[in-house]
Amino acid sequence: MKNLLLLHGALGHSDIFNPYLEELSKYFTIHPFLFSGHGDTELPETGVSIEKYTEELRSYLDQQNLEDVYIFGHSMGGYAALCCALHTPERIHSIVTLGTKFNWNEEQALKESKMLDPEAILSKVPKYAEQLEKQHGSKWKQLLPAIADMMVSLGKNPPLNENSLQAISIPVQIMTGDQDNMVSIEESVGAYRNIPNAKLAILPDTKHPMEKVRPNLLFGLLKDFWNL
Repeated sequence: MKNLLLLHGALGHSDIFNPYLEELSKYFTIHPFLFSGHGDTELPETGVSIEKYTEELRSYLDQQNLEDVYIFGHSMGGYAALCCALHTPERIHSIVTLGTKFNWNEEQALKESKMLDPEAILSKVPKYAEQLEKQHGSKWKQLLPAIADMMVSLGKNPPLNENSLQAISIPVQIMTGDQDNMVSIEESVGAYRNIPNAKLAILPDTKHPMEKVRPNLLFGLLKDFWNL
């Protein structure tokens, strides 16, 4: 059976894909994946970066001896998958991204990173703080600033740009919701136009979080792209 790797976004968790597992298991052997610092994995003392997460992906493909793997990545998961495709295209069959941000710059990264203040989230969005603690344990307060640092690093030197996107040789489908307040339709179109073998899908009435995506809509797009 084909292998499918599911990649969560920053501050996300592999359990966001639970509503999809039963249906996807009809076509794939599913590989849920946790980036370091998320879930029950340790947060590295040296912090996290998109380069580190890309290397974790490559290591997982090696450890599991995965060839011709299909990947679905939400948000940062999609970004890491595309970075991995630049280095290890021979191991990857194709990639679908959803809500992946491509236009990173220093000013915007600083702005977004300031929103990841644990104490502010505790006081202003207590339900989100509760979710973060449930998914990542007590270390969620350390994970937030680590992700904020990763965003700033991305803003200074984004590995995915016009030139590198043009070097991605495998089939890719870029998807974003029309109500995503983190990712613009314009930047998704830009990435789609730069990747040689890419398709584009705009999901109607869809926001950024995976929990806000309608499973039937997503299944339809995945089945169409992967000819399931």
